[in-house]
Amino acid sequence: MNTNPKQAYLTAVLVSTTFFAATIVQAAETLPSWNDGKARQSILDFVAKVTKEGSPEFVPPAERIATFDNDGTLWAEQPLYFQLFFALERVKVLAPEHPEWKTKEPFASVLKGDLKSALAGGAPALLAIVGETQAGLTTDEYATVVKEWLATARNPKTDKLFTEMAYQPMVELLDHLRANGFKTFIVSGGGNEFMRTFADETYGIPPEQVIGSSGKLQFELRDGKPALVKQPELFFYDDKDAKPIAIQTFIGRRPIAAFGNSDGDLQMLQWTCSGPGARFCLYVHHTDAEREFAYDRKSSIGQLDKGLDEAHAQGWTVVNMKDDWKTIYLTDQK
Repeated sequence: MNTNPKQAYLTAVLVSTTFFAATIVQAAETLPSWNDGKARQSILDFVAKVTKEGSPEFVPPAERIATFDNDGTLWAEQPLYFQLFFALERVKVLAPEHPEWKTKEPFASVLKGDLKSALAGGAPALLAIVGETQAGLTTDEYATVVKEWLATARNPKTDKLFTEMAYQPMVELLDHLRANGFKTFIVSGGGNEFMRTFADETYGIPPEQVIGSSGKLQFELRDGKPALVKQPELFFYDDKDAKPIAIQTFIGRRPIAAFGNSDGDLQMLQWTCSGPGARFCLYVHHTDAEREFAYDRKSSIGQLDKGLDEAHAQGWTVVNMKDDWKTIYLTDQK
């Protein structure tokens, strides 16, 4: 077969140029809401090396587990945890059925509008509010109530629906990981039943891959039909050192990538990045007071103190929201 040398050369140039252009387009379409910089590049580099067959750092798809905190990592958490807003609203709705709440703390302070006093009791007060306001509902009833609330409830600071305050860059990151064979899990201090009502639609994470805090459940027959009924008592609090325990208990594999934003996620990141082979840990640092909220070491919500020091010491990726993200919320794209 005779080949024209000039034509062969031009064909080779065309193929090479087309491939190069496609590579540029593909790179531009990956994590489009992230600014070019160290944080974005560290993600791309990690995913590339663990998914390249033949690479010494290649990780089989079955072992590509990535875990994400929810509050402050996948969606906002200020000025209060969103689930707490829901529980506080439930106190007002259920108050007529609980006359004892008028004199029982922390409910009395909630009904008076004195949130500071209501939460002065710390975690026990918060857990009491959450537990009592969901007790007696079946899991199906609870899911319905949460979905109805999320459909209209708005954050008092931004006036956005709470689900609109999911972070666009993190949703893109989830998509990028799954496109490269990762299985993504939520491992969060938030209630698992609460998060399961929106996690699939908002993040693409199905209910069985959501691990959170949980209250006790009781099996009952209601009108002759089996039901799981929520109890006021806490069964498992998924925070701090409980997160690695939850991962081992419910996933059974140590993640190769973990993402958080607070000291409550520190042990999860330590557990992840102390394993053998290629590992990736990332902290979302809230530095954008104008577009979101700025807080870290002294915050009562999502405190990032020891975790920030550990991240710098270990060389983990720290996302500076102000500098690294072109946009913040899902609705900012509209």
